[in-house]
Amino acid sequence: MRLRLEIHEKQSLAFESPATEILYGGAAGGGKSHLMRVAALAWCVAIPGLQVYLFRRTSPDLFKNHMEGPTGFPALLQPWLAEGTARINYSKGWVEVGTSRIHLCHCQYEKDVYKYQGAEIHVLLVDELTHFTRTQYVFLRSRVRLGGLEVPEHLRDRFPRILCASNPGGVGHNWVKAMFVDPAPPMQIWRAAREDGGMLRQYIPARLEDNPSLLENDPEYETRLEGLGNPSLVRAMRNGDWNIVSGGMFDDVWDPAVHVLPPFAPPASWRIDRSLDWGSSKPFSVGWWTESDGTAPAGDRPFPRGSLIRIAEWYGWDGKTPNVGCRMSDVDVARGIVERERAFPWGARVKPGPADSQIFFAEPGRQSIADVMAQGGVHWTEADKRPGSRKLGWEAMRRMLRAAIDRDPDQPHLYVLETCRQFIRTVPVLPRSERDPDDVDTDAEDHVADETRYRIMAPKASATATSFRI
Repeated sequence: MRLRLEIHEKQSLAFESPATEILYGGAAGGGKSHLMRVAALAWCVAIPGLQVYLFRRTSPDLFKNHMEGPTGFPALLQPWLAEGTARINYSKGWVEVGTSRIHLCHCQYEKDVYKYQGAEIHVLLVDELTHFTRTQYVFLRSRVRLGGLEVPEHLRDRFPRILCASNPGGVGHNWVKAMFVDPAPPMQIWRAAREDGGMLRQYIPARLEDNPSLLENDPEYETRLEGLGNPSLVRAMRNGDWNIVSGGMFDDVWDPAVHVLPPFAPPASWRIDRSLDWGSSKPFSVGWWTESDGTAPAGDRPFPRGSLIRIAEWYGWDGKTPNVGCRMSDVDVARGIVERERAFPWGARVKPGPADSQIFFAEPGRQSIADVMAQGGVHWTEADKRPGSRKLGWEAMRRMLRAAIDRDPDQPHLYVLETCRQFIRTVPVLPRSERDPDDVDTDAEDHVADETRYRIMAPKASATATSFRI
């Protein structure tokens, strides 16, 4: 198989900068996995004693992708295996070239990373990076170091290094996009902040055209990608579009041109309330909602009765790391809600809405989070978390988003204001669970979506209900 390694030609500094982490990601069929195998073998030949660690999330995927087929390690190494200059240990999971070794690794569960706590990783290769959580990747990155390895002088400025590959989508889509794709234009090399590892970082788009052998051997492959049907799936797999998640929970019913609205003043007759998904080490999410009673806002079209519009939000994260909370106390969260509602022009109209049921639980002799927040003037109703309510909520959410696209006058719609950036960032890209396609992957950044689901599934409240302030 020929693989056009134009990444060297486009910007050779990518492979000549010390301590560099690279994402080669995007389109399907770009030869990303093959690049990893070929690069690993080339580096093992060049540097005696090199320790390369190649990861996939699960062991079956690892062996199927890298040990089988005409370009797997056994096929690539066939002449060397025959002459005894290379070895493969299938039971222990390694490929040895001379005195260098490629370790075949997996991290199916979050805790599996600790199996590599003592590893000295000279080269870290992570295949399908978006299948991993950020916590897993950051831990493995911390194991990357040269130690006592003697690197030939002409290669000393190229190691240690990290090379990752991935298509868009998966549980890690948000954090991978935030870490590699969003901060700088493609191909540009930049240095991450010290608290984010401090390595030189680069995103190299993967293109189907980077793999001419595939196009020559199977010229219909591109047509099959175009024939996936779902335009979002085509854009992700054919073009490597990171603004789309193929196969996500909402990718086929979300259209920002339809669902994202400019700010407006809710009519006086519309109900306004809020919802909460609680979190500390993970983010918390507060959403403020207005519900249409069928009357039209000033100068605007009417929305069907029962339509929900997200008019404000507060997302409790650290502001830079996806899915990492700010560890704010319940007292401070309540205080922050009160302060925001005093500042909102419609804040005096806010009524209690649904919150994650966990805030109502308390150990004997202790107050619940709900009780603490009530003392601060913030009251909640308990969200519906009965068995089956989660999947029913996602379906209801999809139905409302679809109704907005179809402009169905008889069904309630769902919209968000353009100021609700965390909804726009996290909800449209949520992946489906691989175990249950009718559910969202619970490892994804689903806090805004959960809180939205609570509001959608909340029973119709009395129009005379009021919230309490002290």
